[in-house]
Amino acid sequence: MPSTRRQLIAALAPLAIAGCNRGVRDDARLDLASFKPQQNLLRSAAAGPTALRGHLGRRILDCVENRILAQDLDRLVQPFRQRDERSCWQTEFWGKWALSAASAWKCTRDNRLAEALARSAHALIATQSEDGYIGNYAPNRHLEAWDIWGRKYTLLGLLACHEVCGEKPALDAARRLADHLFTEIGPGRADIVRTGNYRGMASSSILAPVVALYRATSDERYVQLAGHIVRRWSSDDGPQLIEKALAGVPVAERFPRPAKWFSWENGQKAYEMMSCYEGLLDLYRVTGTRQYLDAAIKAFENIRDTEILPAGSGSSRECWHGGARQPYLPGPEMMETCVSTTWMSLCSNLLTLTGDPRYADQIERTAYNALLGALAPDASVFAKYSPLDGVRSHGEAQCGMGIHCCTANGPRGLLLLPEIAAMQDPAGITINLFIDSEQTLPLPGGGTVRLAIETAYPASGAVKITLHPSSPTRFSLRLRNPAWSGASGYRTFDRLWRPGDHVEFDLNMDIRTIASGPFTAYARGPVLLARDSRGPDADAWITAQTPAGELCDFSSAGNTWDERSRYRVWLPPADPRSL
Repeated sequence: MPSTRRQLIAALAPLAIAGCNRGVRDDARLDLASFKPQQNLLRSAAAGPTALRGHLGRRILDCVENRILAQDLDRLVQPFRQRDERSCWQTEFWGKWALSAASAWKCTRDNRLAEALARSAHALIATQSEDGYIGNYAPNRHLEAWDIWGRKYTLLGLLACHEVCGEKPALDAARRLADHLFTEIGPGRADIVRTGNYRGMASSSILAPVVALYRATSDERYVQLAGHIVRRWSSDDGPQLIEKALAGVPVAERFPRPAKWFSWENGQKAYEMMSCYEGLLDLYRVTGTRQYLDAAIKAFENIRDTEILPAGSGSSRECWHGGARQPYLPGPEMMETCVSTTWMSLCSNLLTLTGDPRYADQIERTAYNALLGALAPDASVFAKYSPLDGVRSHGEAQCGMGIHCCTANGPRGLLLLPEIAAMQDPAGITINLFIDSEQTLPLPGGGTVRLAIETAYPASGAVKITLHPSSPTRFSLRLRNPAWSGASGYRTFDRLWRPGDHVEFDLNMDIRTIASGPFTAYARGPVLLARDSRGPDADAWITAQTPAGELCDFSSAGNTWDERSRYRVWLPPADPRSL
């Protein structure tokens, strides 16, 4: 008999999954009459630009200027003009940039972003072939390696351009590209989970834009393709993302260790797995199938409990490996920035659907530590990996594109923060993140409220929120209590608000100790602390006195990005001041 809970799960899961697999039918169809569409409980609806201030605001705006607006757009489009690829992922870069530019425009309303997005989309659409294909894979290499993955990002970028710029040609091109996929994938055609890499997770993460196309067009073919993709997950060859999540199988233990790491056999690839769960949540919004939401929540809980390190991210060599069980242990290529960004995005999806603040807790921790720690001082690039000790480095450029996947993806994580910081809920306004900023939001019953947040958080725990409703209005203001403060949840103020009314509070920023094996780490508020080999860093954003001496915030540690500033989080008890 199994002797532990984990052994019991491992013994029973194959039986449950096998039972589900026997019911997989390629020709099954979703019943649209049974759909129960689900609305987001929290909605991002800023009525104009968000004024960002403070350290985080400066980092975001520098990234917009020095990374997004500085990008050579023709270089991103050039690979689509070449149709000779068989293994690389050049075509993801344009879509990631387009998503970042769209988010940056929503935040800043800077017309340079919208103009660049429209201009680059026109150049991209000009590469579309008569059959609808947009990509760079050779005709006899379609569906291999990263081909469908690249199409996913192309679709997402085109849809973002349509949303922000109102470009109908972008939507038309996206439809033609998706329609071309029907000629290659589906019943009687190629099996999507046998294409590309990582048990089909890279390819089948195209689920998200396919669902988005259904929402944009009401064309039933797209939601039926989405249903087909999810059913194929449950096949013997599929990643079994729903069944294994519901059965509690740890994300690092779902498949045997592959003989070749970066291959179809590897079922633990972190970024691609979470991308699939994001698409599943989009399908839940359309169908109301509770199993989809439950599977994503279970996956979140397992990742949080078994993978996420104190800096708010996880992975080694880009895969889940159970790192949170002994977080002081080093590993190769820790905390990929693409993992950090996608973890934040998955948590954001769950936050907006459920209104549960535990997802905002995770976003905050990742943002202030792993993501800011990966951002170069001039905000022009992101590190590919961010270990908890060592030296920060940019990482190698990929696929002849001059940048790597994480530099392309990192801005999406940063621009997510102003989008979810303050949101509309059914009764009023919910504040998830305390960012020094000002914006105007619509109220559920009509009218608007200008919301000004004054704070140096998390350098300080003091926060002042001033409200200026367009007229005296009764609504609720919900303020998140961070989990690290010991009072997780929301505080609700339901009252008649008049222009100039304000709420002030001061969060306790006492030092917290994190113990793991023989080592100790320290945190202050949501910020993980670290020792820098230079001693107290004059350039640090935050410094704090701990039992191990003065430490600085993890994101500032090592900020020379070379051997002059080695850093470490886990401090040995025998000599806590040593490196």
